[in-house]
Amino acid sequence: MSSSAVGNDASTSQNASDVLRTATFSRGDSGPAPEQAVTASDLLMAAYDPAKLHPLADLGDKLDYLLLDDDKTSEIPGAGTAIPSRGWSDDLCYGTGTMYLSGLALGGAWGVREGARRPLAVSNSRLRINSILNSVTRRGTFIGNSAGVMALLYNGVNSSIDAFRGKHDTMGSMAAGAVTGALFKSTAGVKPAIAAATVVSGMAGIWSYVKKSV
Repeated sequence: MSSSAVGNDASTSQNASDVLRTATFSRGDSGPAPEQAVTASDLLMAAYDPAKLHPLADLGDKLDYLLLDDDKTSEIPGAGTAIPSRGWSDDLCYGTGTMYLSGLALGGAWGVREGARRPLAVSNSRLRINSILNSVTRRGTFIGNSAGVMALLYNGVNSSIDAFRGKHDTMGSMAAGAVTGALFKSTAGVKPAIAAATVVSGMAGIWSYVKKSV
């Protein structure tokens, strides 16, 4: 490359640098105000209204089927107790869930007591915690599952008896408890089934009396 070409390039670069150093830039006030800025709706020529894209747009009060009548309780005579219920489905769900959680809590407490008192070959805090956790898992799930199954049986039998008799009372609850206890222990023999029927019937009678008295 010749020396004259190199000189021309250098002078051009220097001239450009001088121009950039001396140039001034200013922002004019001719632009649109913020409230007049172009939006996506303006670009789309207002063809799409964002409000109309909502899944429930223009439905208004047409969703009557979504309104649950929570105040409508069971119409069976004697069903009005301290615990309001809309029918056997409420009793089934609430009763099963309550009994299952109660069984888990009771079994967990039993497991803690059993694991804390179990003798260990080596006195170690980690082994003791492991023993407690094993006992809680074993006892809690056993009692919780058993209580949940009994609640399912009881509510099913109790609702059937109420539908057949056309009313709900303590005698029907005790009968449902007796059937539930007998079915639950039917595989263990006659005596255990009778004992379970007596215990569960008594508990059901007490529970029914408490619900009506409170």
